[in-house]
Amino acid sequence: MNGCCNNEELLLDDLQAELLAKSEYDLQKRLATAMKHCIDFLRRHPEDANVYLVQGIYAFLCGRLNEAENLMIKALCLSPQSIPILYNYAIILMHQKKNDIAVFFMMRVVELNQGHVKAYWHLGNIYRSSCNLEGSLSAFNKALEYEPNNPEILNDKGNTLAAMNNLAEAAACFEQALSFKPNDHYLLNNLGLIRFMQNDLDAAENLYRTALNYNQAHPEILSNLSATHRLKGNLEEAIHDSRQALTLRPDSLDALNNLGNALKDARRIEEAIVAYRKALHIAPDNADIHKNLSMALLALGHFNEGWREYEWRWQSQQLRHSARNFSRPLWNGEAGEGKTILIHAEQGFGDTLQFCRYAPLIKARGFRVIMAVPPPLKRLVQSLDGVEKVISSTTEEIPSFDLHCPMMSLPLAFRTVPDTIPSEVPYLWPRSADVDKWAERMVALKSNAFKVGLVWSGSARSYSPDLIATDKKRSIALNVLSPLMDVPNIQFFSLQKERAQAAEGFHLIDWMSDCHDFADTAAFITNLDLVISVDTAVAHLAGALGKPVWVINRFNSCWRWFVGRDDSPWYPSLRLFNQKESGNWGEVVLRIRTALEKRFFIEEAEPAPLYEVKPSNIQESLQAL
Repeated sequence: MNGCCNNEELLLDDLQAELLAKSEYDLQKRLATAMKHCIDFLRRHPEDANVYLVQGIYAFLCGRLNEAENLMIKALCLSPQSIPILYNYAIILMHQKKNDIAVFFMMRVVELNQGHVKAYWHLGNIYRSSCNLEGSLSAFNKALEYEPNNPEILNDKGNTLAAMNNLAEAAACFEQALSFKPNDHYLLNNLGLIRFMQNDLDAAENLYRTALNYNQAHPEILSNLSATHRLKGNLEEAIHDSRQALTLRPDSLDALNNLGNALKDARRIEEAIVAYRKALHIAPDNADIHKNLSMALLALGHFNEGWREYEWRWQSQQLRHSARNFSRPLWNGEAGEGKTILIHAEQGFGDTLQFCRYAPLIKARGFRVIMAVPPPLKRLVQSLDGVEKVISSTTEEIPSFDLHCPMMSLPLAFRTVPDTIPSEVPYLWPRSADVDKWAERMVALKSNAFKVGLVWSGSARSYSPDLIATDKKRSIALNVLSPLMDVPNIQFFSLQKERAQAAEGFHLIDWMSDCHDFADTAAFITNLDLVISVDTAVAHLAGALGKPVWVINRFNSCWRWFVGRDDSPWYPSLRLFNQKESGNWGEVVLRIRTALEKRFFIEEAEPAPLYEVKPSNIQESLQAL
């Protein structure tokens, strides 16, 4: 997403602003005349600092920054206490990204003139570009003490507050600035960005459209509008907006990235990849675009390149603050006879359930395996073959280790391609005593009906507009599943942990209050005949248990389910019911109803066994008898 820069004249002193207010032809004419006078004056007064100052400004406006800096140094040597020279020299240094030196000279300005508003203002911008957000905010506040209604300073303070994720105060700054400049498209765009970050997509769209009324040919605003349309599900409009932005600015990274995202959501994956590659040709080190490219490649099964690109995730905006910076080396797949390796979970519960399967393969390479997982998964993951020790990633001290690997980097370490995905299931096992507990509750129902678990909603994620939009697209209102409820001889059980309130008239048995972690839920699921779930952690859990699971899958599917498949090489027992049209769940539910009738009645399939016993737990089971 794009915030708008200040107009260039805001970075110059009064003389420069006056010059830039003229037409380009008039500007060049005035500059040439000024330089002629400077040269003539310099011949007569070679030690006049102001001549070098004007020459430096001229060189700066012509883009010759090194020459401008040298001229300002000459001026400063002649007049080291001159506020105009110190101020303009600091601005030139700022444009050269020499922020530390620029701060030094700008601070000299405010020491000599404590009421120099522009110096405080530029200090705020220099600090922000150096990621010193507290210093930036302090400088802007000082400038606003002298000019509390200056819309440009309010705008920049709002940008700093937005970078600090203080969205409410940022919005207040932009709104105050708009009260003085209501038609300013920069301010309207920046307030739109805040509304977008607050997930108020309608307000963001309205602000962007208003901004475009005042500047119809602004690529950044068009790109931001594209991102908003995508999250609202208006994919054709999102694609159109991005293409329009690229017509105006073909090298716009944000427009190329937003175009790729919209095409990917529209399942035009190959076209999305082209857009991402164009963006990376311009900015080869942009981590967010690398990550987006990786997911497009993985969705098409291009694993070799896809997993390599996915390593950029740790530098992306979403994940760079959650990277684990261990002192020990990262494992890349080599053998490690007698060494200890730490495999640490990342991102969601489903990701851990999907990729913990690699533990036996790691052990086979000679390692002693320690696995760090979120607390709700600890007890279940202890059943995984190949793991010597499982610890809670948030509450327990990590034992010493020689190498480490994030869990979703394991496919890269093993050079996994679709045909070599470790797909032996089950690979997770609930304790037999826990399974028996749920079996007794099932028997007490005195029902011969087939037992089907339901999950209709994912976990709420309120910290990212993109994740919020994804959750809305994958989740379903329970009443949408009503056509399933009158299929005879089926008893439905809720497997919903969050947002669990059932609609009136739904005959769901809800025992989830007795499921305190994933081990409990796994034991419960083992007693079911089938799980029907939206794309959430329970689908991965059922697949890891080898339990038949039907995934109600959104149109813009997650990369892990590939494109155009109704099965999954990750889970042999999993079947995908893909949305054919974005937002249309009704047709998907009718297909599931037909499949239920066929599975349990036409073919008269027998209910699955209450549970399977893991070979290593046979002795435990015999003792229980």
